[in-house]
Amino acid sequence: MTTTVTLTLAFPLIGLLYCAVLGWRVGRQYSGIVATAAIGASFASALLVLAGVLGVPEKERFIDIVIAPWINAGRFQASLGFIVDPLSTLMLCVVTGVGFLIHVYATAYMRDHHGHLDPGYNRFFAFMNLFILAMLVLVLADNFVLLMVGWGGVGVCSYFLIAFWFEKPENASAGTKAFVVNAIGDVGLFLAAFLIYWTYGRVDYDGVFKAVAAGQGSDAVPVIALLLLVAAAAKSAQLPLHVWLPDAMAGPTPVSALIHAATMVTAGVYIIARAHPIYEHAPAVMALVAALGTITALFAATIAITQSNLKRVVAYSTISQLGYMFAGVGVGAFGASMFHLTTHAFFKAVLFLAAGIVIHELSGEEEMKSMGGLRKRLPLVYWCFVIAAAANAGFPLLSGFFSKDEIIGAAFSSPTGNPLLGMILVATSGLTGFYMFRAVVLTFHGQPSADQAKLTDPASHGPSFTMVWPVVLLTLLAIVAGLPYAQFGEFLHPALTRWGGHPFESSDPLSPIALGTAAISILGIGFALAMYSGDRAIPRQLGRTFSGAQALVKNGYYIDAFYGAVLVAPGRVLALVLSGPIDNWIIDGTVSFITAFVRWMGIELGRIQTGFVRNYALAILAGVVIILGFMMGGRS
Repeated sequence: MTTTVTLTLAFPLIGLLYCAVLGWRVGRQYSGIVATAAIGASFASALLVLAGVLGVPEKERFIDIVIAPWINAGRFQASLGFIVDPLSTLMLCVVTGVGFLIHVYATAYMRDHHGHLDPGYNRFFAFMNLFILAMLVLVLADNFVLLMVGWGGVGVCSYFLIAFWFEKPENASAGTKAFVVNAIGDVGLFLAAFLIYWTYGRVDYDGVFKAVAAGQGSDAVPVIALLLLVAAAAKSAQLPLHVWLPDAMAGPTPVSALIHAATMVTAGVYIIARAHPIYEHAPAVMALVAALGTITALFAATIAITQSNLKRVVAYSTISQLGYMFAGVGVGAFGASMFHLTTHAFFKAVLFLAAGIVIHELSGEEEMKSMGGLRKRLPLVYWCFVIAAAANAGFPLLSGFFSKDEIIGAAFSSPTGNPLLGMILVATSGLTGFYMFRAVVLTFHGQPSADQAKLTDPASHGPSFTMVWPVVLLTLLAIVAGLPYAQFGEFLHPALTRWGGHPFESSDPLSPIALGTAAISILGIGFALAMYSGDRAIPRQLGRTFSGAQALVKNGYYIDAFYGAVLVAPGRVLALVLSGPIDNWIIDGTVSFITAFVRWMGIELGRIQTGFVRNYALAILAGVVIILGFMMGGRS
């Protein structure tokens, strides 16, 4: 097990080193192949880890692998150790499996229709491998300090990749925004780790969770849970720290798919599920998690209805679906949330990668007003997008139906649940069906826009096979991944009960609540098809009638603008003030004065160095006389 876990981490590191050290020397075209092969090998190792976990009895499905001592400072100790249990193994397979398919897709996406490589091709795959490596460290870490290494790693990689095309100011701004907002969450995680050590004198998961389960440090547990929630909300783009994720669409589409499906945003849900013993001993914070997730799910779904940019529709969909996962862990359905995280990885990757094919075919155009009528031009991509959109909406028997409805069922029936939360999630499910199939109709149905002929590259012969087959495979997974719902819960059970936890077990997927939710989703789909097929007179009329409300929702309720006015603008003014009189006059002036004074002293003292021995002898004699006079004066 130690070897396979080490190899799972080593392969992305090898791919990173190749791209960073040799790729630009050997030939950039090989960087994509090597980086993709590295993640494929990591996925194979992850499957071996999964086989090893399944091959032992449930009670033995927890292995703490300590590679080496890491930090020993007085009483503080943190090891370079990795935890292998069903929860980390699940994340291992999702991150490397979906990440591998996205890498395959990216080898073609980062070329134009003439086969020319993007100028940053080598750099792109170096960052992609680093992203996967950081995420693997995050999910495998057996202590909170090593967790912070992976946590910070995915944050900085998101900056590198969102701002990948940094020549455009808006891209650089989006990357900076993601980094700054996630830095707020990083502070929460760091403070939580400090408080954990202060309270328990250790930072390893096993020791800390056992102490929490034994009732130690009960006064600190709610504060720790709250600080971890700040970290999770920033990474998983929950209110009010959601503003970075829609702008993250500035990066290449494979980056968007990787962030939304396999890395980064799933980290917040994972850390709450991993730290479930802490949350189960902080019921008030758990209720806050559930409420925050439910509100975010509804909030993001309403915004998605009004978006005209295809990738931003899918981005707000991610925020909404992450809200479902937060609602699930908040009501104690940790297994259901992780189940939805897994199925979501498949259908969300399809949505982004299929959208990427559309954008690639239209020379980078992302606005749906420039699309339309693409069903005949991209039939296979169309059906993949439709299936993934239906899974996202919770259409019966697709993966999202099983996983999302388990969360909704838990919201109604869990001891810590609330019918109001359940009803809001059901309503959001209807909105999900509406905005997803609104995007389907605007993108693929109707007549092609007048701009399409100008946007289409004459050299294009349709999407390459390398871009299509990962989308098809992920679509198949989006269809069938929900079927083993019962076995999924059994698999995660040892990880969720090791420290005395009592997670809520999911309900029957064919319960009246689940079927009712599916009916609401189908109703939302039907409304979208009715309103946006044909001449689309109804949405135009509604837009004119409720123009003010539409503007409010389309602009994200002006939360981003509020942050800009209250936080960003004053910060910029302060920076300008400090960079003017304070920085230029006081700080730079002080430094310039010191250097000028030292230079003057050097010049003046240099005059003493005449080169005549008699002058030096005279100076020595004068010094002796002064010293003797001082000594004799002291005696008298």
